[in-house]
Amino acid sequence: MAKKHSLWYVILVACAAGMAGLLYGFDTAVISGAIGYLQDLYNLSPAMEGWVISCVMIGGVIGVGLSGFLSDKYGRKKILMVSAILFIISALGSAFALGVTTLVLARIIGGFGIGFASAISVSYISECAPPAIRGRLGSLYQLFTILGICATFYINYGVANSGTYEWGLDVGWRWMLGYGTIPGILFMILLFFIPESPRYLIQVGKEKEAYEILKRINGEEIAKKEAKEIRESIKIEQSGSVKELVKPGLRMAMGVGIFLALFNQVIGMNAVNYYGPDIFRSVGFENNTEFLATSIIGSVQVVFTIVAILLIDKLGRKKLMAIGSSFMAIFMILIGSVFYFEPANAGILLIIAIAGFTAAFCVSMGPIPWIMIPEIFPNHLRAKAVGIATIFLWGANWAIGQFTPVLINNMGSAFTFWMFAVINVICFVFVMTIVPETKNKSLEEIGQIWNTKELAKTKKAYEKTVQQNS
Repeated sequence: MAKKHSLWYVILVACAAGMAGLLYGFDTAVISGAIGYLQDLYNLSPAMEGWVISCVMIGGVIGVGLSGFLSDKYGRKKILMVSAILFIISALGSAFALGVTTLVLARIIGGFGIGFASAISVSYISECAPPAIRGRLGSLYQLFTILGICATFYINYGVANSGTYEWGLDVGWRWMLGYGTIPGILFMILLFFIPESPRYLIQVGKEKEAYEILKRINGEEIAKKEAKEIRESIKIEQSGSVKELVKPGLRMAMGVGIFLALFNQVIGMNAVNYYGPDIFRSVGFENNTEFLATSIIGSVQVVFTIVAILLIDKLGRKKLMAIGSSFMAIFMILIGSVFYFEPANAGILLIIAIAGFTAAFCVSMGPIPWIMIPEIFPNHLRAKAVGIATIFLWGANWAIGQFTPVLINNMGSAFTFWMFAVINVICFVFVMTIVPETKNKSLEEIGQIWNTKELAKTKKAYEKTVQQNS
């Protein structure tokens, strides 16, 4: 007998896939605790410091570049399992690294795993989630990312307080990096309990198996409609070539996906995540209080990511991104001003400003790009398109990790954060003028948005030509 529709089953599936965010969150945060020790141990220059942090993105870019092809060929679930294995190998390799070179190689291997997972996880959730709660379920990836960041900040704080600075210089940072085996193993275990993506199964001809999964997720009536829509959309689109993404209609979708991915990274949050302790240390925090201050910011991330999950399917994606980016610009101006004017209470003011920026990010440009990017592409091109957009995301991530210490060293902290404020203003304009609303729309309905926009654009151009010739 077929299993009945179960909301708890849907949540389990989404949580298991969303656990990929825990890997991403751990890697984002753990290096911020270790880098101070590594700077002193290996006498790293600002550029080399950036390389140790950003090298993981090299593997990430390659991972996301291959993720679409591999997940279309072997399935979403199998590639997610590969990503878990690579991350475990990376954590162990980092903990036992013999020097900077072996540490960099281990982190690049981890980048492969995180790249696979970041491109596939949210796509998998989007392909399994009912439209009415797809935004909230898609937000689970970001929630687990934030939980990973927050937990790792506290782990770093705990390790730093477990011995003398000399102990931390010798083995403390190894413990920080080695804890990555825990989220890797947990992710691997949970993947055994989830099905393959129903959309992938229909694409490869396993329609009966896909229908049973859809029925368990949505109930029988919606499952029939969903399966029919998937089949029809696959039939309509004759080719799965990447070239289709530059054709009228999908060209705009691809552009929106790429810019959402870029803004997710370049608006400044990762500068805080990667260099939080260094940033707080620069305004007078010491004796491991810089780790505590960073942990407080991690807690703010958790709270406001939960707020985003509660709001995203009510207020909509576009409104939240517009509100969030405007507030992020304001708080970035305040952060830069703290460094520029250096008031007596700079430490407290900096915590407040960074906490405000973090809250705005976590209800807007943190989770929403991860949700919208898989939503806006048709079934047969989703994995490839998300892979392309995520390449840009990881490329921007690399740039932030690599060049933030260089910018701070050459431009100063104030002008670096004011630069991020300008980027947030640009993000606001982009959201208000170009990004569509996808709340409560099925994936197939979203696909029609771009055709409608292209038709309207063509009609406008035609009318303009007629007017000029008349």
